[in-house]
Amino acid sequence: MQVAQRIVWLRQSTELGGLSDDALTAIATELIETTVPENRRLVLEETVPDAVYILKSGRMETYRTSPNSLANVLSLLPGAVLYVQELLLDQPAERTTVTLSECEVWKLERDRVLALADQYPDIGRAFSRQLAEKLNEVTAQLAFEQERQTALRPYQVPRVKRGIVGSSRYAIRLRQEIRKASQDRKPVLIFGEPGLGKDNAAMLVHFGSDRRKQPMIKLNCDILQPNGGDLFGRVGGKPGLLEWLGEGTLLLNNIQDVPETLKPKLVHLLKTGEYFPVAREGEPDPTPRQSQARIILVSERVMPAFEKKELVGHVIKVPPLRVRKGDIETQVNYYINLYCTGKEMQRPRMTPEALRRLQSYDFPGNLTELENLVGRAIIQANGSPDLTEEVFWSTGAKAKRFRFNLLNGYPKVRQFLRSPWWPDRINYGFTLVAFAVVVGVLLFGPQSRDRNIALNLFWAWWWPIVLGIYLFLGRIWCAVCPFMIYGELAQNISLKLFPRKLRSWSRPEAERVGGWFLFGLFTLILLWEELWNLENTAYLSGCLLLLITAGAVIFSVLFERRFWCRYLCPIGGMNGLFAKLSMIELRAQQGICSATCTTYQCYKGGPQKGEGQETNGCPIYSHPAQLQDNRDCVLCMTCLKACPHRSVELNLRPPGIELWTTHKATAYEVCLLFLLFGAVFLHRLPEAWAWFAARFPVAYGQLPTPFTNDGLHLAASVVALSIPGAIALVAYGAMRGLVGTSKPRSFVELAYGYLPLVLAGNIAHYLRLALTEMGRVVPVTLATFGMSGGETLVAVAHPAVIAFLQATALIAGFWLSVVLTQKIARQSLWSLLPQHMAAFGIGAMMWCVIVGS
Repeated sequence: MQVAQRIVWLRQSTELGGLSDDALTAIATELIETTVPENRRLVLEETVPDAVYILKSGRMETYRTSPNSLANVLSLLPGAVLYVQELLLDQPAERTTVTLSECEVWKLERDRVLALADQYPDIGRAFSRQLAEKLNEVTAQLAFEQERQTALRPYQVPRVKRGIVGSSRYAIRLRQEIRKASQDRKPVLIFGEPGLGKDNAAMLVHFGSDRRKQPMIKLNCDILQPNGGDLFGRVGGKPGLLEWLGEGTLLLNNIQDVPETLKPKLVHLLKTGEYFPVAREGEPDPTPRQSQARIILVSERVMPAFEKKELVGHVIKVPPLRVRKGDIETQVNYYINLYCTGKEMQRPRMTPEALRRLQSYDFPGNLTELENLVGRAIIQANGSPDLTEEVFWSTGAKAKRFRFNLLNGYPKVRQFLRSPWWPDRINYGFTLVAFAVVVGVLLFGPQSRDRNIALNLFWAWWWPIVLGIYLFLGRIWCAVCPFMIYGELAQNISLKLFPRKLRSWSRPEAERVGGWFLFGLFTLILLWEELWNLENTAYLSGCLLLLITAGAVIFSVLFERRFWCRYLCPIGGMNGLFAKLSMIELRAQQGICSATCTTYQCYKGGPQKGEGQETNGCPIYSHPAQLQDNRDCVLCMTCLKACPHRSVELNLRPPGIELWTTHKATAYEVCLLFLLFGAVFLHRLPEAWAWFAARFPVAYGQLPTPFTNDGLHLAASVVALSIPGAIALVAYGAMRGLVGTSKPRSFVELAYGYLPLVLAGNIAHYLRLALTEMGRVVPVTLATFGMSGGETLVAVAHPAVIAFLQATALIAGFWLSVVLTQKIARQSLWSLLPQHMAAFGIGAMMWCVIVGS
């Protein structure tokens, strides 16, 4: 091509047409024509170009790579002039240029470009004008983007929180629906229950689409202006969010709360893509504007007005967590990883029992509730490698029925229980010394009960009083128990002398073994008491108290907090069993614990916070919000003192209500129940033998009395302990074989129906001691210290009164057992008749050996 033809083409087809004839002629003369094959790179970004290139013919493209997004690609047309700016400013190329086809390219070498720029100043001026125009364009674009970001920032969604977790068919279908919706720009309606992460599903739709680089904003419909001014803008005034959004995505959250006056405008927007800016009253109707934004609606319920096919292109229903039980394990592991990564802590493992507990719960709060529950569980686990079922707790719908909070009704009760008096000053100011005195008197004082006040207090005072307390105050004795006072004292002293970390509890092992340990220990104590006549031998009773105290001390030195008290103490096991019948309970408001508490000081301990006092946490590791059984609370009120949110409650309730609502039956507890049942007959073994001998004289004549032979005495004692359990098992077998009845509950569940009769039988036995020897405290006290007198200060009930009260206790115990059995079983009276007859038979036997004797 001749120089003249080049000049004409350059002037007509390139941006160099504004140069002078001399400058253009000089450039045309220096151009080198070359042919570049397909798919060849001319210049690489971030390198200095060696020439200016002019595309004469063919196809090229230029792009700039990005580490966090797709490359920005531009196609080039013939006449494009490349890399003038970079050569004149001696800068590296900003973009890479490659050929898409064979191209004819004119090339002007670097040194000639610089020489011509020096020779012809209008080349530099033309470049300066071009640069100024680009700068103005960039400045205007930047100002627009800044204003746009300012308008959208309060509503902008930065990124997706998570994907759809799980492999169930519900999770797979949800992923498919989201993927399908992200492939076009049609409006989407997403609905489901609260707490399902529906806004996150909307984000997955947006960020999975081809316009993921465009902004996404989220608006809560309950705060939208009724006329839509904030969304659509105003005529001649402030632009609306739709105008600022451009080709981005608008997420309208909780569409069910949108103002009624705004619904028709939204329907029109979804149907036509048009909207009208808001005009002032009296002004003409505004011109409609076209929206390029994608609309996603999120609702907590079905919205027929927005579900029409001409309005939305996709309807996505997010399934509730209760139908996705198979995804719970994956979801929990995801939340555990998320929490532990954020806190830079070791990831704990969820036990199979914990997983089963979670899968048995319906999660009304769905994923939000599950995430909060996992976070609480990790905190409550306190570094343990396992998340057991005890650290997962959730709201129960029936937990608050038939309850009256005594702390609110009687503020002075709350004030006393939060004071230093309960139980610390009582324990360390009185019980600590009193117990030592009692044991000393038992070991070194007179040995008979009529001359030793300590023996009198132990058998005639403590047993009747503590049995009566169960119905009213549950396991409160454990809060002032001397065994654990000495255990805690030994624990604190040993830690000061030998600083170390005490062993943590292995809860599954303790639950599996501890109950059987205390059952065995209680059996040995009862047999020892009967064979060695403990109730009439002071030093042996003192040894019994010392042995239990030794167990508390040893396990307190080895393990943290009150391991002995919760799992191994035989007295604590009895207290926990009978506490189920109590008319009070300690619980917590789970809503407050879930939404407000983050420190869990009632469980873990911690410094003072608000009105919460500094404590070491629950001594038996029970969180008040997860309590469902009075067995797991010793009423020490540590949680009440520690809680800064007034969540802890001391409720008056129907006695024993947990036994037919939230109770979890265990085999070792049932064995303990029947052991205490048999203890009534064991304590009355002479009366039982006399009753048997009077009615079966022939048999009695053939058998020697068991009290003169240790072997026979032991055998008779074991038989006495086994009688109630054997009768109950026979009755259960008859109940299972009863024709026409429905299948009964398990024996372990139904056995708790005997609990009122067990307590009544033990109270009836100790009533005689209480109403005879309790009133002899003055002469017995004087006799203990070698003095005499006080016989005029004796108060003893008439035998008829004692018999009447014993009979009343047994009758009440029987009928309460009938009622409780019906509540637990929820079956007809006829189908449970064998168990009721067994309760009647055992009650009649106790009547014969207690009241009849």
